[in-house]
Order: sequence, then C-alpha cells, then structure tokens
Amino acid sequence: MPTWNRNCFLQRAVESVLDQTFSDWELIVVDDGSVDESWKTLQKLRDPRVHYVYQKHGGVSLARNTGIRLSNSPWICFLDSDDYWKPLKLQRQIEALENFSGYHITYTNEIWIRHGKHANPKKIHQKYGGWIYHRCLPLCIVSPSSILVHRTVLEESGLFDESFPVCEDYELWLRIFCRWPVLFLKEPLIVKIGGHSDQLSRKIWGMDRYRLQALQKILTSGDLTPIQEFWTGCEIVKKASILATGFSKHHKFLEAEKYKKIKKELQKELQRSPFRNSTKAICATYRPS
Repeated sequence: MPTWNRNCFLQRAVESVLDQTFSDWELIVVDDGSVDESWKTLQKLRDPRVHYVYQKHGGVSLARNTGIRLSNSPWICFLDSDDYWKPLKLQRQIEALENFSGYHITYTNEIWIRHGKHANPKKIHQKYGGWIYHRCLPLCIVSPSSILVHRTVLEESGLFDESFPVCEDYELWLRIFCRWPVLFLKEPLIVKIGGHSDQLSRKIWGMDRYRLQALQKILTSGDLTPIQEFWTGCEIVKKASILATGFSKHHKFLEAEKYKKIKKELQKELQRSPFRNSTKAICATYRPS
C-alpha cells in the first residue's frame, strides 16, 4: 500500500485489509515521505501482519516497487490508500484461482464513490476477462487496488516504471496483458474513492501524453505479436491525433506538430499492415497461443 499525506484515508484502507475473511496475508505500507503523521495512525493498529516502511518521496511507482521487493508472498496485491476492500475480496480471488487453474492474475469489479456519492462507470470502463490486451489500449480498465498477481508475472514483465508520474499502472498492464490472460470477477469487491483534490489524475493535465508514451514503449519492446503491434499502432494514431488537436487549440503549435508527425509516420506503416481491413473481427476472436 503506497501512501503520501493520506492520513485522512489511511485507517479505513488498512482496516479493510484487517477485516478480510481470508487472514493469511501481510500488509506492507510504504510511506512515500508523508509529513502528516500517518505513522501515528498505523501505530494504533498494532497488528503483527502490518509493516510500516518510510522512504524519501519518490512517487507512487517507487513506493509500490519498494513494497514488492520487501514482500515474501508468491501472490501480490496492491491497495491505494484512498481506496478500500470489501471483506470478501481476498477470499473470492483465492477461491477463483483454485477453481480456475492456470491463471496467474485476477482482478475484480469495483464500486465508485465520487464526491461522497455513488457514481456509475461509463461504457468505456467496462471490464473483461481472458486475453484483454486490446481492451486495455484506450485507457486503464484495471484498478491496481483490485488485482491479485503472481510474483512470477512481475519477475518476467518487470515492475512499475518509475519514470511515469501517472499512468504507471496502464503502462505495466500493457506489458503484462500482452503475455498473460486474466481472470475477471464480476463481483464488486473494492471501493474506489474519487473527486478529492490530491488525486494524481486531477493534478496532472493531459493523461494521454503518458498513455502514448507507454504505447510507444511497448510497441518497440519486441514483446508484441504482429496483431498486437497493429492494435497498438492504431491506438497511437488515435491518441496522437487527439493530442495534436488539443495543443493546437491552446496555440501550442510546436507540440501539436510533434504529435502530427507521430500520427503521419505511423499511419504510413499501418497502411502496409495485412491486418488493416480486419481489426474488429480480429479483436473479437484473437487468442494468443
């Protein structure tokens, strides 16, 4: 659990782990340089399964990576300190993995609270199971707080990229889901709290800039199949077009030209692709071996 000046949320998040019906866990809270006395909240809990680590502020990715490296379990979960779990979260995921052998990743549905009220996710946030790489390209549909992943997946795919100030989860999921199928549980087992002023997605403008960086990184990684490369190229063109239009509207013409160039160069490559006329059909049926 990474946290940074989130003392107002921290106790609820930690208690949601303490309340799990599945009790064989350890919680590593990585305090990323808080100055709000979060440590006092954790001192009150006095549970030997809860471990507190303080480090100099380095961002959410560094904090999560610290927790991963300090953990001992073969299975790893993440919980953002402004979210919380329902009591059956871990139990349901462990049971699902026992019933459906062969999966190394599972995530769950979620409840959204925005400004203290229930909010309904939009259609673009719909969640899927199986081979979902192409489903993850437009935006991040998997909440870090909902996932349970085997350590071997992270060892093979790598940890969070600490150079990403936002969209770090989106970037990691692309690296994972291009190679691994996922088991999705429709039951909403986490609660996501939004609307507060310190959310990274509210503080940093132009999230698609970082999503596009993540797409460019995975496209050149050598890890994608040919059809995955095509899907990724198509999404880069879409996002580059949106960014070019946005920068032009704000009279930032140098930045707009940068994204126009990315779009133009990649469009030429996509026109030569054997998949250019069959994207929808392939997205519906493709399953990597």
